[in-house]
Amino acid sequence: LLGQILDQWFESEPLKATLATDAVIGAMASPYTPGSGYVLLHHVMGELEGRRGAWGYVAGGMGALSQAIAHAATAWGAHIFAEKAVCHVLLGRDGRAQGVALQDGTEVRSKLVLSNASPQITFLELIPQEQLPKDFVQRIRQIDTRSPVTKINVAVDRLPSFLAAPNAHDGLPLPHHQCSIHLNCENTHLLHQAYTEATHGHPSNRPMIELCIPSALDPGLAPPGCHVVSLFTQYTPSMLADGQSWDEQAKNAYADRVFDCIEDYAPGFKASVIGRDILTPPDLERIFGLPGGNIFHGGMSLDQLYFARPAPSYSGYQSPIPGLYLCGSGAHPGGGVMGAAGRNAAQVALKDFRHL
Repeated sequence: LLGQILDQWFESEPLKATLATDAVIGAMASPYTPGSGYVLLHHVMGELEGRRGAWGYVAGGMGALSQAIAHAATAWGAHIFAEKAVCHVLLGRDGRAQGVALQDGTEVRSKLVLSNASPQITFLELIPQEQLPKDFVQRIRQIDTRSPVTKINVAVDRLPSFLAAPNAHDGLPLPHHQCSIHLNCENTHLLHQAYTEATHGHPSNRPMIELCIPSALDPGLAPPGCHVVSLFTQYTPSMLADGQSWDEQAKNAYADRVFDCIEDYAPGFKASVIGRDILTPPDLERIFGLPGGNIFHGGMSLDQLYFARPAPSYSGYQSPIPGLYLCGSGAHPGGGVMGAAGRNAAQVALKDFRHL
């Protein structure tokens, strides 16, 4: 239990609760859920420019990272087809992957296929079920993809001014504006209460909020004086109680609740809002192909990690289909912007490629 680990090392309840947020990020779990300590470890095990546990911001937004990878690939002769949906993986008579078919009818032939789509999309939608072992299919169907995350992107006409650290007269970003700001994290019980409400199908009344202001570091993201605010919030269940759906009314009611909370810490925030984009778990699934809206392609619980990710006997990036490899967050070691799953899968694929 993460709660027990934090109690051993820290006395300050706000500090413990703030650290605990990284143990439940993207997880339908409480700081008191067994195994939650691993998720915290997962978020701090890496390093950035020699600093262990440090995180960085990508100038230009996360899309700039994708562009950097794309430029590196094309420099080595890769061809990238953007906005071209894959219909299914092409299989030979021997059951081996031979390329992919696009929805427009185009067939792209290859000796190997690597998929960074989720295990569910890769094996349940892109491969005929009769080509896969029944126990493997059942395991993929049973992956826990519950997600508590609703992402809210906000445009504001001025920098938020927090009661605990008011803005300077010039209105320029202060050091705390350039960090991750955690709200509703005064104690771990608040996080547990928010989680409990979601398990009963109700969005948290006092949600956990992680607030970032990318434009404080990267002014080109917004016009002068304006800013973009990224809100990573929990807990919102994919399925609401009593069969209710995440319609516009429900989405806006939850966002209003989040904004009311921020207003308590930074009066004037609501009046500064120019526009907002609300992405609930069903939206994250529909737009980005995240099963259940889960940002990790599946829960990072101990029963879905290491040798069991995505399924026992298939944690080595190879799949039941020869020549088809899984290289996304649904593979070992899981989600996060680190590229470990992709690099590991590439090493395995290269080794196999030499024998073709």
